Amino acid sequence: MPTLHVCPLSKLSETVTGVGASHVVTLINVGAAVERPAGIDADRHLVLGMSDISGPMEGHVLPGEEHIARFLAFARGWNRDAPLVIHCWAGISRSTAAAYIAACAFSPEADEEEIALRLRAASPSATPNPRLVAVADAMLGREGRMRAAIARIGRGAEAFEGTPFIMPLA
Repeated sequence: MPTLHVCPLSKLSETVTGVGASHVVTLINVGAAVERPAGIDADRHLVLGMSDISGPMEGHVLPGEEHIARFLAFARGWNRDAPLVIHCWAGISRSTAAAYIAACAFSPEADEEEIALRLRAASPSATPNPRLVAVADAMLGREGRMRAAIARIGRGAEAFEGTPFIMPLA
């Protein structure tokens, strides 16, 4: 079964190596230096530059439709023969939102709240970026159910950075 793994930047190389990932998604501030992990070809590494914000802020890049469209195209192009690793700076907000979005996209008939509860069970510190979730909710035609499900699980446990985890897929 294909797996999605989520981690912070500090655990990227060891996570990719440890799980034998074939694809990586980086969600990080524009201009942040991120070295592509060994064994990952450039065409299997998607870098999305955006700030971890939920509304416009001067000097920051607000996550938008173009980010979600590129992410969904990349995720749908993943052959699922080997794991996909999704990471952001701390492994708490942008990456957990992306993992939730991918799980919803891969299972269009699945209940959004059940997916959100699987996310919470896998990562007590997960606090998915609400802007990413809202944009994806609209693009996937989920009519607010993704946003509502993430609001219901609430803010995750306080953490400096998230612990690497597997996001279960249906």
